[in-house]
Amino acid sequence: PASPSELILGLIRLIFVSDGRPVPPDFRRRAKLSLSFLLFVAASALSGFLSLLCLCWNCFDESFAGGPRPSYYWRLLGALGFRGLAVGFFYGLCYLYQRRWVLEFPIIQRPPFFSFKMGILSATRRAFKLSIVAYLFSAALAIFLPCEFKWQVPMRKLIAAQIIFYAGVFLVYLCWELNRHLHQVLLTKRFTFAPPKGSAAAETNPSEPLLAALEESTPRSVMQYLAYLDLCMVCESSVDTWRRAAFFEESGEAYKRVITTCLRPLEQVASKLGEGLESCSVDKSFQLGHQLRWPTDSWLDSRVHEVFYDFQLCEWCARIVSSLTVHSGKEDRFGVAQLSGSNSAVISTLLSCLLAVEEACIGKKTHLQSSHNLLGTGVGIKWATMSNGRREAAVGVTGKRRGSPLYSKAYSMADYLRTSIYSIVSVFHDEMLFSAKAGVLHKEWITSGKPVYGTPDLLSQKLRLFLDFQAN
Repeated sequence: PASPSELILGLIRLIFVSDGRPVPPDFRRRAKLSLSFLLFVAASALSGFLSLLCLCWNCFDESFAGGPRPSYYWRLLGALGFRGLAVGFFYGLCYLYQRRWVLEFPIIQRPPFFSFKMGILSATRRAFKLSIVAYLFSAALAIFLPCEFKWQVPMRKLIAAQIIFYAGVFLVYLCWELNRHLHQVLLTKRFTFAPPKGSAAAETNPSEPLLAALEESTPRSVMQYLAYLDLCMVCESSVDTWRRAAFFEESGEAYKRVITTCLRPLEQVASKLGEGLESCSVDKSFQLGHQLRWPTDSWLDSRVHEVFYDFQLCEWCARIVSSLTVHSGKEDRFGVAQLSGSNSAVISTLLSCLLAVEEACIGKKTHLQSSHNLLGTGVGIKWATMSNGRREAAVGVTGKRRGSPLYSKAYSMADYLRTSIYSIVSVFHDEMLFSAKAGVLHKEWITSGKPVYGTPDLLSQKLRLFLDFQAN
C-alpha cells in the first residue's frame, strides 16, 4: 500500500502537475489498496460499535444512568458505543498489522468440516487474548470521555458492568475469529489435479485435470495459482513420478500443452518490456517531462508496471519448463521434447525474457559480436552503457529507486531465468557444445522464427555465453 506521504504527494501532482495525463496504474493500485485498508478499519470500528450495543444494551438497567431515562440512554450509548468503536478499531489494526488477510494453506489437507473443527480451539484462544488487550485499550480511551457519559455507580455495579462488557468483547471477537477461520477453510480447500492412483483415469489420461485447470481457470484466481504450483512440484520433485512421466506420452500432445501454457506468461513479459523500450526510444519529450512524472511512474509505458504483478507465476513457469526439459533427457522415451521443437522454444523464450529484463530494468545492453568472434572459444558479450533515451529510462526505473519492489522483482526474475537456463545447459552441455562446433547451435536450440524479444543471432550469442558459464 501507499504511505500517507505518497498519497498526499500524488494528490498534489494530480491537481497541479498532472497536465491531463492519466494516473499511473501502479500508483492507482497502491492508492486503492490503502483506501481499502482504511475502509476495513472503519468497517471494523462500526461493526464493534453495533455489536456491543446489541449484546450489552439490555444488560444494564436505569441505575447506571444516575438520572432520568433520557440521560440513561445517552450515558449507555456514549459508554458502550465509544468503547465498541475502540474495540473494533483495535481489531482492524491488529488484523492489518499481522497481515491476516493472507491465506495460509495447511500442509496436511483435511475435509472442510474437520479442518474447521480443528481450528475452533485456536480461534477461541486468539479471541481470548485479543479481547483482554482490546478491553484494556478501550478502558484507557474511556478515561477521556466527558463526565456526562461516565457511570456514577457503586463499586459492585461497576465491577459487574466491566465483566459484562468484557464478556461482550470476547463474544464479538470469538464470532469474528470463527468467521475468519471458516473463510480460511473454504478458500484453502484442497484442489485435486490428479485422478486417484490406480483408477482408470490415472491409466488413460492422468494429466487432463491439471491441464484443464491451467487452461480453463479464471486468470489470477486461486485455482490457477494452485494448479501452477502443483505442476511445479510435480516437475521438480520425485514424489509423483508417474504424473510427470504422463507428460512424455507418445503423441506428445500433453507435453506441448504444458510447455505452451507455461511459456505464455514469459512471452508476455518479454513482449511488454520490448514494447515499452520501443515506445520510450521514440518519445522525444521523455527527458523534458521526466522530472514532472509521478513518483511511481517510470520511463516505460504505464502498463509495464503490470508486468511484474505475476512475478510468482513467471517464476513457477520458468522452473516448470526448465525441469521438464532437464528430465526429458532421461524420461522422454519417444523424443517428444526434441521432435516437437519444445526444447528450442523453451531456450529461446527464456533467453528472450532474460534479455528483455536485463535491458529494460537492469540497464544492460547486449551488442552483437562479429561472426569470427562467435566461432572462437572466448566468446563474450560486451555489456555497454546504454545511451540516449533508453539509458535515462533504465536509470529512472532502477538506479534511482533501488529500494522499490519493481527493482527487486526485476533482479529476482533475472536470477531465476539464469538459473533455469543454466540447469538446462548443464544437462545438455555436451550436445550443445558439439552443435556449436558444428555451426548448427542456432538451428537446433533456437527457434527459426522471430523471437518475442531480440534476434536469433543475439539469442545464439547469449546461449554461447551460457555454454562458457560466463553469463551473469
